Amino acid sequence: MFTPTQRSSLLKELIRAAEDDDSVVGAVQVGSLAKGDGDEWSDIDLMLRIEPEGDMDAVVARWTERFYAAHGAVHHLDVRRGATLYRVFLLDTTLQVDVSFWPFEQFVAYGHGFKQLFGDPIRVTEPAESDAAQLLGMAWLYALHSRSSIARGKPWQAVTMLDELRDQVLALACLRHGLRAYQGRDADRLPDAVKAELLAARARSISLPDLAASHAALLRMLMSEARHVLGEGESTARLERALETLAQTAT
Repeated sequence: MFTPTQRSSLLKELIRAAEDDDSVVGAVQVGSLAKGDGDEWSDIDLMLRIEPEGDMDAVVARWTERFYAAHGAVHHLDVRRGATLYRVFLLDTTLQVDVSFWPFEQFVAYGHGFKQLFGDPIRVTEPAESDAAQLLGMAWLYALHSRSSIARGKPWQAVTMLDELRDQVLALACLRHGLRAYQGRDADRLPDAVKAELLAARARSISLPDLAASHAALLRMLMSEARHVLGEGESTARLERALETLAQTAT
């Protein structure tokens, strides 16, 4: 297990490496440590801006080699958004280090939780908010599959679909209360009554009756969230009737 002291030392090393890399013309720290509210479990998040004529692949390869050779990386995961690469490293200390490699013209911070380390001031834009209508649609889609999984006697598939359904309901509740929905980051700040309802909707076992009860409870919560998203009206009433049918037919 890493210590905050080890993490701080590594962060300083990485910043020095970025400053010494001729292909990196800007760096920003993001995440909870950058905002000053990190704890002993927080990871390192760095954004690197590549020079206009820089070879992105070469920079990524060089940094990756450094992580494995000098910092104890044991594996990494890539996430791509357009031309930007987010490479997430797992170190042998179980510290997570996220390094994103940005083309020069696309370097942008979402929101204000960041610390400029060097380079020209970064352009700031507001992060896209979660789409309540999209969450609602995904919720009823997962509910369709949780119903069929239960009806077909496939408890483990049903567990998976119910977990996905619960995630959508939780995200909708977060949005309704003005909280961050992404990855449940503010879920623990939901009102106690909402958390109690979510807890009660968890299946006590993977028996089909318990899964069906969980399915029905989550759909009742979804009906309530649907009214907040869509308002009152005939279209909402029709959706509620369909959700009620979904809740009653998972047997």
